[in-house]
Amino acid sequence: MAAFEAILNDISGFIWGWPLIILLFGTHLFLTVRLRFIQRYIGTAIKLSFSRKSEGTGEISHFGALTTALAATIGTGNIVGVATAIAVGGPGAVLWMWLTGVFGIATKYGEAVLSVKYRRLSPDGTVSGGPMYALEDGLKSKWLAVLFAGFTAVAAFGIGNMVQANSIAGLMGKTFGLPGWATGIILTGFTALVILGGVRSIAKVCEKLVPLMVVVYVIGCVILLIIGWRTIPDSLWLIATSAFGGHAALGGFVGAALKETVRYGIARGLFSNEAGLGSAPIVAAAAQTKNPVRQALVSSTGTFWDTVVVCLMTGLVLVNSGRWTEGLNGSALTHAAFSQLGAFGPTLLTFGLLTFVFSTILGWSYYGEKAVEYLFGRASIRPYRWLWVAMVMVGSTLSLGAVWTFADIANGLMALPNLIALILLNGVIVAETRKYLWTPDRLDSEE
Repeated sequence: MAAFEAILNDISGFIWGWPLIILLFGTHLFLTVRLRFIQRYIGTAIKLSFSRKSEGTGEISHFGALTTALAATIGTGNIVGVATAIAVGGPGAVLWMWLTGVFGIATKYGEAVLSVKYRRLSPDGTVSGGPMYALEDGLKSKWLAVLFAGFTAVAAFGIGNMVQANSIAGLMGKTFGLPGWATGIILTGFTALVILGGVRSIAKVCEKLVPLMVVVYVIGCVILLIIGWRTIPDSLWLIATSAFGGHAALGGFVGAALKETVRYGIARGLFSNEAGLGSAPIVAAAAQTKNPVRQALVSSTGTFWDTVVVCLMTGLVLVNSGRWTEGLNGSALTHAAFSQLGAFGPTLLTFGLLTFVFSTILGWSYYGEKAVEYLFGRASIRPYRWLWVAMVMVGSTLSLGAVWTFADIANGLMALPNLIALILLNGVIVAETRKYLWTPDRLDSEE
């Protein structure tokens, strides 16, 4: 088993190494240029995202689709992932992480355009969409579509379910002494209550949970920055200069070469916002929207909130705390930084992790469900939901090292067919953008 896990770790290290990083970040840059810096419309996109009125075909509102996608992307990567990037790559990793968010907005936009354009409407009013349909109907490549759906189904059960449940169980055991089986029963019950109702139920919960958890966490970060306001200019300067020159050893920090700073900053940013992986456009397809561009703009704000705002806030808090020089990593570093708030700090951090992880379980349940539906038909949805609920209990009670690594591999492999679709169908993305966004007074037009 140890040898098998070592092999999986090597494969995961390769997939999430330079090849995928270059391909993903390169796609971000390519689409940013092709779409004439679509990021300039972020204000319009944010305004659209808060609309909860029914418009056009779909199952949930713009806001519901956005918060469901954010539920899946805002997770441990925004807290622990940022800390890991700084611990290995130094303060400069924060800037590279932030840049993946800025340029990733274009990729998230492009994914959603294709997802809505090629989505399918069932007679009962339900909607199915995502990269698998863009690959099949846009590229006429059924085998790539099946590959994407297969990788998504595997990744969902691992990284979106069992490992998340395991994280909550571990946190509850450490903080409150609660045994894993007890956490599993509670978490399984709450999960069942939400996901058995389908995407409308998931969106309804996420519309309330996601804004609350983000606002509470960001307020905590702001308080920490106010406490340490005197050193913020120095921290910003350190982040900027280290991003292009690496960072020498300091205290317990072993030092980071420039390649480590760039690699870990970009990798953790990509892992956090999932731009290019093809997950978020699955729920974007379910949105009630007049045309693909309206929902694509809304979907692109997910990367803005996830990385440009939340990850940046975490990174600045961690660097400004100075605790990263003590050799701390992951949750230990975030715990040390938030301890500046006394007993309130770790409590706030626990709340953030609990809500972030639970929301990830909800968001990824829908991604996996639509992948399984594509592979096996609508009859598979109900059994899948019950299996998902059962796996939450399994994840709460088992050690999942190999499962995490295997799911990580599947998660990375999801990106490959999705990026092929984005690159080869970029002309479709540009044409839709020209039709509805670059042509005056067309954004409100019906398809």
